Amino acid sequence: MASATGLPQDVPDSAATERRAETEPLLGKPGDAILAEGASIMQNFVLGTGILAQLGVIVLVANIWANIFMKPVILFSGHPIAMSTGVFILVQSILSLQPTETPRQKRVGQLIHASLNLCAFAALVTGTVIIEVNKVRSNGPHFHSTHAYLGVFTLLLMVGQYAVGFTMWMTPALYGGVDKAKSLYKYHRYTGYLTLLLLLVTVCLAMETEYVEYVLRINIWGVILPCVGIVIGVFPRIQKHKMGFAVMRRTAVDGV
Repeated sequence: MASATGLPQDVPDSAATERRAETEPLLGKPGDAILAEGASIMQNFVLGTGILAQLGVIVLVANIWANIFMKPVILFSGHPIAMSTGVFILVQSILSLQPTETPRQKRVGQLIHASLNLCAFAALVTGTVIIEVNKVRSNGPHFHSTHAYLGVFTLLLMVGQYAVGFTMWMTPALYGGVDKAKSLYKYHRYTGYLTLLLLLVTVCLAMETEYVEYVLRINIWGVILPCVGIVIGVFPRIQKHKMGFAVMRRTAVDGV
């Protein structure tokens, strides 16, 4: 096709265009949430909208901890401290792996992701054990709030998520080989993002419990807004092709 000057227009390489399209995040232009080759893996934690997720989770944890330590610290105090720590680490775990694209980046990202997931799970289990021990000591009722029910459900979901994730990575033969295991990664990602949402909702529901409402007196908007910030920071960085979404090939030829 000729331009107005009579000279042929450059037609972009279709393979290169398709490769860029494959790195398209849910929001933004292709390549917006991709770690450049040779760049430090540490950039993953703040790349693109990641900085919003970091600000959100830092404000969330700081708000919860500040209100806890301004009151007398008791056994129960360990529950929100451990749970908020688990949420903080889980956000780092997700951010560490999202932008990876090259094989080397993925290997390093998977190691960091797996290590942080173990730490997050340990913190969440610790928080659960503390609340159960506290209830036994005080003869308090078990599972008497939406926060409690959703928290237990989310923790059980995480157990399954971690078991599947580690076995797909470490023992892919259980799934019929490496290729078949990789074909299931998208479902692992879906469950991971769902788990994050459920954890954040669980944190928000904790604001309605008696201890938080009448003792800690944490402002609910000081929790909801940071959680929204985490979502805004994490979800736009999701790469469409990693979730199994069809990527449309783009053409840049005028008149077509």
